[in-house]
Amino acid sequence: MIIVSKDGNGQFKTIQAAIDSIPENNSEEVEIYIKNGVYKEKISILKPYITLIGEDNEKTILTFDDYAKKLFPNGEAYRTFNTYTIFIRANDFTAKNLTIENSAGQGEIVGQAVAVYVEGDKSIFKDCRFLANQDTLFTGPLPPKPIEGNNFGGPMEGKERTVGRQYYENCYIEGDIDFIFGSATAVFNKCEIFSKDINSEVNGYATAASTVQGREFGYVFFDCKLTSNAPAHTVYLGRPWRDYAKTVFINCFIGEHIKKEGWHSWDKPLAEKETYYAEYKSYGPGASDTTRVSWSHILTDEEVNKYTISNILGGNDNWLS
Repeated sequence: MIIVSKDGNGQFKTIQAAIDSIPENNSEEVEIYIKNGVYKEKISILKPYITLIGEDNEKTILTFDDYAKKLFPNGEAYRTFNTYTIFIRANDFTAKNLTIENSAGQGEIVGQAVAVYVEGDKSIFKDCRFLANQDTLFTGPLPPKPIEGNNFGGPMEGKERTVGRQYYENCYIEGDIDFIFGSATAVFNKCEIFSKDINSEVNGYATAASTVQGREFGYVFFDCKLTSNAPAHTVYLGRPWRDYAKTVFINCFIGEHIKKEGWHSWDKPLAEKETYYAEYKSYGPGASDTTRVSWSHILTDEEVNKYTISNILGGNDNWLS
């Protein structure tokens, strides 16, 4: 185990230095234990089998403050995908007991500001906290092409992308606009999804999936709590970043902040035909089986049977067992 400590009581004082010490061709799990402290650094993980373990998930804080409207020295804007606090482009990554934050501020002022950009297969996050505003958690990969312009920018521009499997357990994810977004197949199990009040008529969208066309599963939330400090009926469960978005909530507590219609089409007529947005046994003041948009679904007892963690993420390698 590698120990990182800001006070010098470990092998390294920064997380990136610990990561850089691992061989490029690493083939076995390496645990990096991070002692309590605020680590302001922009972190990049490109090697497989790395596990980050924090001492306390409220006191071990990885933070940075890049944002989309920030300018590079050449005058170009950062845009969304250069703003991450931590970028993970590796398989078999695990994080436990950490806070990962982008502290740049509100999207209306700074634009998008990503806390976590994770792309790779078999990613696991347990007992972690994700804090930001607009675009908190990006579950890569990027869609095939931008809606506007010729490129997305960011560390994966022009590189081969991985549509991976991601698993989040007992995590706290906070943001406002599209703050869980991307193309991965991801399961959120027993997580709290907190929508921040931005004093707007619409206070945000919890999800903005861009599920790859033809994939059976996109985002699936099991036994999660959707909470907020926003007024009643001002937040959507999700909207489709791309037309084939798939997002399903199963046995989730839905707070009063969620709008009665539940879902927004992002004004994309095709999305109303091609998305798959569904709920099963939602409960709480924001739950409804009757007021959701007509193009969403309430799963039957038979339909919900295929939604098991092992079926969604398992594949042939039993990586979660």
